[in-house]
Amino acid sequence: MLRLILLLFLSIFFNQFSLANDEDNKDPCLWENSKIPCIEIKGYIPNSSKFSTPGINKRIIKKKDIIDIGAVDLIDILKSIPDINITQSGPKGQQASLFFGGTGSNHTLVMINGIPINDQSTTQGLHDFGVDFIQTIQKIEIFPGSSASHFGTNAIGGAINIILEVDYKDSFKFSSDKDVNYELAGNKTYVFDSSSLNLKVGSVKNETISARGNSDDENDELKNYSANINYENFLNNNTRLYNTFYLRQTKAEYDNSSTNQTGYKGDNKMGSFQLGLENLDQSNKYNYILYYNAYDRKYDERGTADTYESKAIGLKYDLSKVIDDKFSFGLGSDYKYDWGYFDNNGSYQASTKGYSDNLAIYGNIGWNIFQKSTISFFGRNDDHKQTGRNNTLKINFEQKFMNSNLGFSFMNGLRNPTLYEMYGTDNYGYSGNRNLDPEKSNTLEVYSNIAINQYLALSLRSFKSNIKNNIEYINNQYQNDSDNVDLNQSGLNSELNYKTSNTNISIFSSLLSSKKENGTDQLRRPEKNYGVNLSKKFNSKYFGIYKLNILYNHYGKHFDTHSSSFSTIEMDSTDVLDMKLTKNINNRDYYIKISNLFDENYQRPHGYNQEGRILKFGFNY
Repeated sequence: MLRLILLLFLSIFFNQFSLANDEDNKDPCLWENSKIPCIEIKGYIPNSSKFSTPGINKRIIKKKDIIDIGAVDLIDILKSIPDINITQSGPKGQQASLFFGGTGSNHTLVMINGIPINDQSTTQGLHDFGVDFIQTIQKIEIFPGSSASHFGTNAIGGAINIILEVDYKDSFKFSSDKDVNYELAGNKTYVFDSSSLNLKVGSVKNETISARGNSDDENDELKNYSANINYENFLNNNTRLYNTFYLRQTKAEYDNSSTNQTGYKGDNKMGSFQLGLENLDQSNKYNYILYYNAYDRKYDERGTADTYESKAIGLKYDLSKVIDDKFSFGLGSDYKYDWGYFDNNGSYQASTKGYSDNLAIYGNIGWNIFQKSTISFFGRNDDHKQTGRNNTLKINFEQKFMNSNLGFSFMNGLRNPTLYEMYGTDNYGYSGNRNLDPEKSNTLEVYSNIAINQYLALSLRSFKSNIKNNIEYINNQYQNDSDNVDLNQSGLNSELNYKTSNTNISIFSSLLSSKKENGTDQLRRPEKNYGVNLSKKFNSKYFGIYKLNILYNHYGKHFDTHSSSFSTIEMDSTDVLDMKLTKNINNRDYYIKISNLFDENYQRPHGYNQEGRILKFGFNY
């Protein structure tokens, strides 16, 4: 708390310094081409239309935000979101789990350009956030609360959408530290008369600490490579043909225990291909998308190889139409085929092989009932191979007051069982259960965005949700919980933003209650999180214009499982502060970044070390 007070004092103190003039701080056009105007890259939200879109809560992390804080991986971005808690089994590149709104790590849907990419070869179909790096990412969209009526299964806690789009600003970025770890990224776009081709590449090397050892032990190395190709062709003024191709490989060493550290390596490969045809007419929009995702993961545990593979192919159609100045509607369908396989050897042996498919039909209606009031209805039916037909819906009402709003939403959630839960086996007698029902949830949400004045704004979001038909491991088999006791979550998130042409300060907090069936707290979900995100430009007499970015995170006390005794223990809170100084010289941004400035020593989860203070130097051209 003292550090937070100090940080707030410094931000207020800095605000008294002379500011750079507004002309120096206006964002330039994203690329230098007089024939093409500046544009804003907008995310595509399935099952929405003009008057139903206000009923969709969404938070946007832009490329500028990613650059400002000096993010290396996806975790660097998501740790500043009040509603999200993250644990990672060691330094960068290690397995990481995310808990959205107090729900489980398998209750967050992850997408690329609105297409789900959750790995079906994992036991519970969750996404490993530790292997995703941001060198080719253009924007990130975060959807809090159940989003099943928009995106389908898994989005009980929320959804995260990674935007890979054309970046018209050619650039090269490089940073390094005293240990010769590095991060580099390059972007090049070719613009033609009616089309463009965008090429992005990225690479990260990181070797700082041992995941489970002490300071004298070997450091676990990470190497990441990513490539993204985006192509778009405007067939006419309203119709766009586009293609996204993404490849990512993450190689990481890991530890089996504090005394068993060497000889363990993972190789995680992922690929995604999307081909789309979009009509851009303002009153009548449609979008066809053909997509294919593939994972290939291998783990070498001192000569014992574990192999995991999964593939998904699908076709999606989405339409939105404006009827008049009061009504809009949308409809669409989505067919997806999932196939997965894995073979786990060694002392613990498990395997699975199977497939599932799902056909979804959905629609929405938006009604501008009064000049500043909208009502939205969203519905979706998923016909799954094993669980059959399941309906989800969302109802929203939003009222605007001057520059503020107040909204209410009721939402359903859905998680179908994974391939392992249906078809898997292991050497301890487990066998899959094809008669599982999906997990379902209900969420009630109240939110408001209040513009206090032209500089100050406050965002509030409260929610209460429950999850029923929980899939649990009982008597060597996954089964739906039959005691009619739900898992319950509730919370209040707030964010206070102060923004001028030179200063942007965000103070965020989260209060969370996430309970087990017996009423005790869920593990790894702190009741209190808060932090500050500061971005400020200065005009110094001696140094000219430079920029300061500070990100402070307080991660509250919580319960966890002891890594050796497996008992439930209380983990202390942590205070982590990152700082970055940037100076533009000859069209190059040179910067110094210090991660974990106070050198906080902590484990999250218990038994897995997190990185201490790291100093990096870099430039962005």
